[in-house]
Amino acid sequence: MRGRELGEGLRKAVGAAKLNGRELAGMLGWDPAKLSDLLNGKGGVTELEVAHLLGVCRTPVAERDHLLGLYREANAKGWWQQHGSRLPIQLRTLIDHENAATDITGWYMNLPPGLLQTSDYMRAIIQSWPTIPTTEVEGRIKARLARHEVFDGRREFTFLVHEQALRLPVGGPAVMSEQLHHMLRMSVRPYISLRVVPTAVGAHAGLAGSFTRLRFAGIPPVVFVETENSSLFIEDKAPIEGYTKVLESLGGVALDEEQSRQLITSMAT
Repeated sequence: MRGRELGEGLRKAVGAAKLNGRELAGMLGWDPAKLSDLLNGKGGVTELEVAHLLGVCRTPVAERDHLLGLYREANAKGWWQQHGSRLPIQLRTLIDHENAATDITGWYMNLPPGLLQTSDYMRAIIQSWPTIPTTEVEGRIKARLARHEVFDGRREFTFLVHEQALRLPVGGPAVMSEQLHHMLRMSVRPYISLRVVPTAVGAHAGLAGSFTRLRFAGIPPVVFVETENSSLFIEDKAPIEGYTKVLESLGGVALDEEQSRQLITSMAT
């Protein structure tokens, strides 16, 4: 994941410099094929050479340091991102991988999926967090709504949601009604499957908590787990197989799509 984010960051740095590949290679004293290999994720350069490229591109210091840090650990699997006292306004790695995914399947035990939340519902949730300054609330809502652009028909979504997540009263009756109606409207899109795990099921495979599995064309899947102030990206095969079994088990006890819509409709009205 670090390697993919590094490649994407380098491509953006080159794009921001408004230099074509041949011009940049000439300024670096590189063969154009070497630059092409780097930007296509094939490596073959030293950390000093990456720093030289970023300097020529006049990449801002914070982004330069971020990309050089990724270079040093580009081959490490799994990624626990610690964010300090609270999550950042925008989860860069998650957004990049959502945009690259062909299939996104998530389990949501306590709240509706973030990708299906309305702005008013988001606002009520964010305002309840004691670590979020009031000056950040609207910026966080804007960043979360921007993630909804991933619904472009190029990937499949499966949302498995516990019934209790839909019954938790957030923001008052009007906010909850609109949130549930929004989920109903989204659920009829052909590339979205929304299924509810009813409370009556009792104990279930997802009791350890919510998570999202992202699958891609040509690269192994990734599982994303979010905590209060950190993000965990899992890449190793064995734990991902475990999460896949949890999804399969939850799929076996969840209502089907039409039954789920009927249940959500009864809540919304």
